[in-house]
Amino acid sequence: MEKITNVMEYEPLAKEKLPKMVYEYYASGAENEWTLQENRNAFSRILFQPRILVDVSNIDTATTVLSFKISIPVMVAPTAMQKMAHPEGEYATARATSAAGTIMTLSSWATSSVEEVASTGSGIRFFQLYVMKDRNVVAQLVQRAERAGFKAIVLTVDTPRLGRREADIKNRFALPPHLTLKNFDGLDLGRIDGTNDSGLASYVAGQVDQSLSWKDLKWLQTITQLPIILKGVLTAEDARLAVQAGAAGIIVSNHGARQLDYVPATVMALEEVNQIALM
Repeated sequence: MEKITNVMEYEPLAKEKLPKMVYEYYASGAENEWTLQENRNAFSRILFQPRILVDVSNIDTATTVLSFKISIPVMVAPTAMQKMAHPEGEYATARATSAAGTIMTLSSWATSSVEEVASTGSGIRFFQLYVMKDRNVVAQLVQRAERAGFKAIVLTVDTPRLGRREADIKNRFALPPHLTLKNFDGLDLGRIDGTNDSGLASYVAGQVDQSLSWKDLKWLQTITQLPIILKGVLTAEDARLAVQAGAAGIIVSNHGARQLDYVPATVMALEEVNQIALM
């Protein structure tokens, strides 16, 4: 195989090697996928303004996130069900992220548990959380993440309902039977119905709390000492409310265009949201 020299080269290789249902789960967006394309197009409209005659013989790309030093200003976002792509799944991601000296955020819907990811060795890890109707389940997940040495909770706030991902509907997406959502093993949540046309969608819709609001952030702050980051902010108004509510950080995100179509590209929303941090 030819050496990969550009991150965009992974996508055609993935399409070639993965089952259609799995590839389209990872690659697709919501509805007409306008925002999915806009996420990519928006970056092409941002141009560099290079300066010349600057000493670049010693470059340091390190920065800090919540006081944690990382080697580059790039982190690994939570991505569900990674073992559908490779048997190592989240294990490999955890090892690679640690080797790169940056932060991995583990998805609630991972096919490896917080304990399993922690067993791969040292590294800075955050845990992404969906708030379920059963708050006891939420508390158990948070406590397990704390015990496993995770350093922050990343609360996803843009998914009161699962986005209409038409590729998943057409493919009748269901988690392959040899895999489970490992963070929920042993918890009384029922099982994903792989025979149902909507499979995962109906499961998530039935368990995620659609009434989630700012009061639940306050509740979450009472059950953990870990900093809480809100993921899914797209407007200055919500960023301001997040700061007022005591969020430790904000992740500007449109969920990879998988939730609501015809919203701004994430990078286009960044400037507006960033103004709150500068106030």
